[in-house]
Amino acid sequence: MKKNLHGILKYETVEASAPCRVDMGGTLDLSTFYLPLHHLSPCTFNAALDLRTYVSLEVYDPGKIKISSQGFEDLTVIADTASYDHPLGLMLAVAAHFNAQGVHIRIRSTSPPRSALGGSSVAAVALIWAFSKVLAKTGRPMPEPSTVAAVAHGIEQSVAGIVCGMQDQLAAVYGGVNGWYWADSENHLDYRRKKLVPNEKADLFSQSILVAYCGEPHESQDINGTWVRGFLRGQHRDVWRQIVDCSHNFIRAIAQLDFELAMSYMDRELDLRLQLTPAVIDSIGNKFVQAARQKGCSARFTGAGGGGCLWALGTPDCIRQLKPLWQSIAEQKEQAKILETNIDTQGVL
Repeated sequence: MKKNLHGILKYETVEASAPCRVDMGGTLDLSTFYLPLHHLSPCTFNAALDLRTYVSLEVYDPGKIKISSQGFEDLTVIADTASYDHPLGLMLAVAAHFNAQGVHIRIRSTSPPRSALGGSSVAAVALIWAFSKVLAKTGRPMPEPSTVAAVAHGIEQSVAGIVCGMQDQLAAVYGGVNGWYWADSENHLDYRRKKLVPNEKADLFSQSILVAYCGEPHESQDINGTWVRGFLRGQHRDVWRQIVDCSHNFIRAIAQLDFELAMSYMDRELDLRLQLTPAVIDSIGNKFVQAARQKGCSARFTGAGGGGCLWALGTPDCIRQLKPLWQSIAEQKEQAKILETNIDTQGVL
């Protein structure tokens, strides 16, 4: 691809973007969980947000790769010897997958850095799509969305050196509000998508959620690792079965736009997670959760928690009442804020 890439980017910039997500039932998309729990049909929920990550490809010095991404110092490397053991290593690994050299990768996210909204996975999806657009200019067909998600997940898992989930990539690729059922086929390896909210009702769902950044980036407190190690040791298996049940019932309720019922399972799932790891929500996160419950809404962390974002679910009227209260809480901490966002019905573009 080297020659084609350099020749195309010499005359034009290629761009792509993908949405981040809020979620419930995460961790169940790890094969560590969904394969042993296959008989329960583990599932997760996510909703894509119009807080997109934008990627552009520009021509650069032959043999080199430069990455400019907000929140990080610019990185310039020799492509053939680039180390993936770097905060931007995933992007370098994606570039290597396409044998890309002589390219300047620019990444711009409209969500806060390390906000537990799936940012790195979203950037990888957008970057794969951008490189695929370059190849399309040489006559190669664009890949299927499922292929993009699988490649992005495979590269991320390989670079991370641990088992990773796939729900972030799927939300980025497909957009919308979905339930994902893991190991759902006879070969126990595939997933099944259940679209929960029709595009024409996406505005109603947008009015029924609220997203806040708690002012602290999601740091690697190894919360997921704690859950994985405990599960492998046989600990809290009954709790995980209950989390699976909550996810099933939450998805069913969302499909019916029954927010009151969905909230009861969201509250229950959060309480179970806190039972496993109280650190999944920090002090300001607890304030957001308590305020939500006071106003007749539910709230939980996004991703693996431990900082980053929280999101609330409620009727549109309750969400309107909650917003100024959450705003007053956010004002108590520097960098904390309400994120103005809506459901993104489109995936990678």
